[in-house]
Amino acid sequence: MPKFRYLSQQPGKQQNWLKTSFRLKGSVVPAVFSRVMLCAVLSLILAYIYQAGYQTVALPIDGTIPSVVLGLLLVFRTNTAYERFWEGRKIWGALNNHIRNLSRAIWVYVVEETPHDRINKISSLNLLAAFAVATKLHLRNEQNHAELKDLMNHKKYAKLEHMNHIPLEIAFLVGDYLQEQYQRNCLNSYQLTAMSNLLDDMVDALGGCERILKTPMPLAYAIHLRQLLLIYCLSLPFELVDRLGWWTPVVVAILSFIVFGIEEIGLEIENPFGKDPNDLPLDQICENIKINLEDLISFAPSVRNWDHQKSFAQQDTETSQPLLEY
Repeated sequence: MPKFRYLSQQPGKQQNWLKTSFRLKGSVVPAVFSRVMLCAVLSLILAYIYQAGYQTVALPIDGTIPSVVLGLLLVFRTNTAYERFWEGRKIWGALNNHIRNLSRAIWVYVVEETPHDRINKISSLNLLAAFAVATKLHLRNEQNHAELKDLMNHKKYAKLEHMNHIPLEIAFLVGDYLQEQYQRNCLNSYQLTAMSNLLDDMVDALGGCERILKTPMPLAYAIHLRQLLLIYCLSLPFELVDRLGWWTPVVVAILSFIVFGIEEIGLEIENPFGKDPNDLPLDQICENIKINLEDLISFAPSVRNWDHQKSFAQQDTETSQPLLEY
């Protein structure tokens, strides 16, 4: 009996609300801390000048309209960033399903005439997992491809390592395997077409991720938003110092943290394929794909003409104990 790896399918445990509120890891506090402190220090200096008798530093600025405009810009910024994040997650979910469907089709439909056919079939399934891993590395622009070593033989790895676009080359290898099986009459034309369509869907998913990665937020919009943030936060002390006095730095720090934090959240999730705590868990998704393929390989398919070993389905019909239930 093969040794299985188990992965919990339960969602993450819900953390304590108060504990989450004071959690630094995964928050935007480290990223915005310096900007918030800059605004607070300038507010403190202004409050000191005001208390020293220079009350003309207090300006009657009506910040209602700028606050509304800034709020609308920040909402648009975060909504756009989250759309990119969610679109990336949907694409990876679709890629996971395409790999599942194609791997199941290869395992069940490709006829095995010799023991070597089984080895080639397992190699092709490992290439599907390698496609997901290579896509992850490609999106992260990583030059170290050591993760692919365990998913293919040394000859293939040595050749792919120097390619410009490894996921596309892996898709080529899978397509070449399918075409070879068709020429050997191990697949019919309908099966080949269906599997080729699934492979095309995998490449489409790769292209969708590249579209998100290579289409950043327009630079002019990002520059204007940050300029408006600075103007708003640096003008706040002049508006509040006559009413709040020494409390001005505290209030300005809180308001600055709010607006800078919202902008930073949009910046972090704009590219969902990185390694930041708020990015997509691509490592876990790729590990799930590997485990699913390992489970699939543990079943003996019925399309086998090279020995007398019976498949699980055949054994299941000849015994009173179901073999397909765990």
